[in-house]
Amino acid sequence: MTRGSSPVLALGPLAPLVDDFVARLATLGYVSSGLGGQRGLVVHLDRWLSVAGLELADLTPTVLEDFLRARAAEGYVTKLTNRGLAPLLEYLEELGLYTTPAPTVSAVDRLVGGFRQHLVEERGLGDATVANYARVARQFLALRPPPVETTLAGLAAGDVTAFVLARSRELGVDGMQTVVGGMRALLRFLYMAGLADRALASAVPTVARRREELPRALSSEHVDALLHACDRTTPVGTRDFAVLTLLARLGLRANEVASLRLDDIDWVAGEFRIRGKGPRVDTLPLPADVGEALVAYLQQARPDCVDRAVFIRSCAPRRGLSRQAIGGLVRAASVRAGLPAHGPHRLRHTVATGLLRQGAPLVEIAQLLRHQTVQATVIYAKVDHHALSALAQPWPRGAQ
Repeated sequence: MTRGSSPVLALGPLAPLVDDFVARLATLGYVSSGLGGQRGLVVHLDRWLSVAGLELADLTPTVLEDFLRARAAEGYVTKLTNRGLAPLLEYLEELGLYTTPAPTVSAVDRLVGGFRQHLVEERGLGDATVANYARVARQFLALRPPPVETTLAGLAAGDVTAFVLARSRELGVDGMQTVVGGMRALLRFLYMAGLADRALASAVPTVARRREELPRALSSEHVDALLHACDRTTPVGTRDFAVLTLLARLGLRANEVASLRLDDIDWVAGEFRIRGKGPRVDTLPLPADVGEALVAYLQQARPDCVDRAVFIRSCAPRRGLSRQAIGGLVRAASVRAGLPAHGPHRLRHTVATGLLRQGAPLVEIAQLLRHQTVQATVIYAKVDHHALSALAQPWPRGAQ
């Protein structure tokens, strides 16, 4: 049967579900063309199952692979991979009609999983740091000869330094800081878990780096240009303006903006909750201009959806923006404003530097930025050249 002769109606085992499935996709923001494509895919799968004499209970990854091959052979050019089937399979899983097979878990997977759990529960690290350290751990453990859980007992300092030096040939200084931090955390974990006979964290080489770099803050004119780069006559521009206002006024991290939920905002008290690194939750006041930007977005531009995240994707499926999407949003706005591309952390530096220049003490800046110690905030003192100049003594005349 050719593509052109494909039936319009589903008559097989999927027939009772088609309308409900399409309605669910509509709530996720799929437009008519996307809904039509997904309906057509379900109808095609329904017809193929009927011809093969199969029921929903017979759906397995192997059966789906056979269907996708048959779909390609019939002349279809779209939705020929598991990615195209993902919305339908997710829907069937929610109904208990399909179960995605559990992936095969290797020894490296088990070790990395335990390491991630340790970083979250014992160290209280944030999602981004956990992801970076887990990636380093996987790279290192994948190089260990099998069985990895046994060979780790004989791990030597030379194995550690060889890995770090090999990575240093591929990465810059910033990348190596992550490698070094991840390796030290991994080696401590392996020793505490009894998987390594020796504590080798001290064997990780130090990354040579002069501490002369200063936080690069934007000027007030550049911040204004960044905000004005958002077209607030459009839903996306209204959303981006609200995100940038949060970042520029309060110095939030990208993941803190992405994790902001509707229930976190207390409009009566004029404050909102922030989920920081690890399990930490803080309450911050809601400045008037930030509140106005949020209200404009929530009332005029936020799509209707079931997701409780404040900031929602502009395209289907309607779900909350990710940390990576927040970063991309900031970089795109900086380019539109005629500035060098930069991420959200530049705005965090800008907030801290501006407060310091206005005379705010480091303790208060640390509280706003939610640093665990004031020492993490001390670096911003370097940028206040005006205040530091008052401490400089004149050079004695005639001194050699």
